[in-house]
Amino acid sequence: MREHVTAAAELGGESAEWPRALAGTGPRREEALARLHELLVRIARGEVARRSPRLQLTGPELDDLAYQAAADALVAITSKLGQFRGESRFTTWAYKFVMFEVSAKVGRHFWRHPGVRLDAEEWERLPDRFGFDPAQEAEWRDLLAALRRAVDEELTARQRRVFVAIVLNAVPLDTLVIELGTNRNAIYKTLFDARRKLRAALAANGYVGDDGGRRS
Repeated sequence: MREHVTAAAELGGESAEWPRALAGTGPRREEALARLHELLVRIARGEVARRSPRLQLTGPELDDLAYQAAADALVAITSKLGQFRGESRFTTWAYKFVMFEVSAKVGRHFWRHPGVRLDAEEWERLPDRFGFDPAQEAEWRDLLAALRRAVDEELTARQRRVFVAIVLNAVPLDTLVIELGTNRNAIYKTLFDARRKLRAALAANGYVGDDGGRRS
């Protein structure tokens, strides 16, 4: 712990106080842990609330996910105090840990509940999410309906889950790597194959050209 205090002494201000207190002992450390945990819970709650429409979770389950993320982030932060170099505020540094934990737990939720997929209303929001031209809404809506059919009918179960998780639900790639016990290259290959199948299906039905470009 001595090296943590030494590094903190060179920082100054609140960013020095956090690691110094967390690396200490007794009531001061306990108070710092409680304050940090409270901060992490607030951040996690805000993030899971933002993602709640896609999670299909409410109430105690959603709150539990936030508390789990905050608790795991607290453990990670206290075990890596020596990595804090003062290049940003301590709370900014800590923020990254809890956001990672929220993303990981959201990813695990999607993976363990394959039925959690975009419903019809969420598919209709995709034009806004991907920045499609509102003036071409009818055209994009038709294309997305075809894409949805292709996802359901053309992809294997694994390809569908990887495609929906990464492309539509923005689940972090590293979360899928952990859950599948695989590596990034294998996920990239699955995603590449899924996109190739979808492009072929859309081309066969006249929605895109053979080169993948949208037909006018």
